[in-house]
Amino acid sequence: MSDPLQPITRRELIASGAAAAATLAIGTGPRPAAAAGKGSRVVLVRRPDVLDGEGAPRAAVLHEMLDAAVGALLDDAEPEAAWRKLLTPHDVVGVKSNRWSRLATPPALEDAIVARARTVGVSADAVAVDDQGVLASPVFRRATALVNIRPMRTHHWAGLGTLLKNYIMFVAEPWTYHDNACERLGEIWTLPHVRGKTRLNVLVMLTPLFHGTGPHHFSRTFTWPYAGLLVSQDPVAADAVGAAIIAARRREHFGEDRPIAPSPHHIAIADTRYGVGVSRLDAIDLVRLGERAGSLV
Repeated sequence: MSDPLQPITRRELIASGAAAAATLAIGTGPRPAAAAGKGSRVVLVRRPDVLDGEGAPRAAVLHEMLDAAVGALLDDAEPEAAWRKLLTPHDVVGVKSNRWSRLATPPALEDAIVARARTVGVSADAVAVDDQGVLASPVFRRATALVNIRPMRTHHWAGLGTLLKNYIMFVAEPWTYHDNACERLGEIWTLPHVRGKTRLNVLVMLTPLFHGTGPHHFSRTFTWPYAGLLVSQDPVAADAVGAAIIAARRREHFGEDRPIAPSPHHIAIADTRYGVGVSRLDAIDLVRLGERAGSLV
C-alpha cells in the first residue's frame, strides 16, 4: 500500500451479503419502521503493520487506524474535528471494554479512546474504562456518552461475542440473557441507562477467534492476523459485517460452509425486534480503508 490510511472513497456493498446472511441468519425478515430505509455506515480499516512479529498490536498504528476510521465515518479528515462530532467537553464518557483474558481489548485501543476524549476536552475524572464493573462505576453511573469496544470471537452461548453482547454487563443478572442463544441482547440497548448513549462502536478484528468448542475454549489455531477494526455508530451493522467475515474465514479454513453453533441470531433480532440498528448487509454502507487483500467482504 502506498498510503495505508488513504480512504478509498467508493463505498461498496458487501459482495458476499446474500450467502453470509443466509448462513448466519443475521439479516432476514422485515425491519421495524424505525430502521427501515436507513443505511448504516461501517468503516473497515486494515493495516498489516498494526501487528508486530509476535502478533501484538502496535499502539501508534492502532491509534492512527482509529482516527482514520472515525474521520471516514463522520466525513472529516481532521481527527480532532471528527472526534468533536462524537464527544463534547461536557460529556461524561464510559468506555465499555472487554477483558476476557484470552482475547481482551488491547489496552492501547482503550488508551487511544481516552486520549481522544481528553483532546476534545473531557476532564480526567469524567472518563473511565471498565468491563464487569460498569454498574458500580461512578463514571458509568453518570455517563452521558458510551464508547463500545471489544474483540470479535466465537462464543459458547451467543454464537459470537459481538458489540451487542458486550453490553450484557449493563444488567444485574447477565445470565438471564443466555436463553435461546442470547436472543434478547438487543433489549439491553433499550434500557434507560443505556438507550441513546452510545456514540461509537469499535469491533476489534486484529486477531479474531473464528472457532471454539465450549464455554472458555481458546486456541491460537483458530485465530488469524486480520489486522482490522470495524467502526460504526450502529452496533448491529458492525456486528453483521464482522459476522460475515467470520463466516467467510470458517469456509476458507474448513473448506465448506460450517455454520456457527449456536446461531448468532441475536444480531438480526436486535434489528427486527428491538430496532437497535441495521442487520441486512445490502443496507450497510461499507467504507474500506487500507489493505484490501484477504478482507473476506
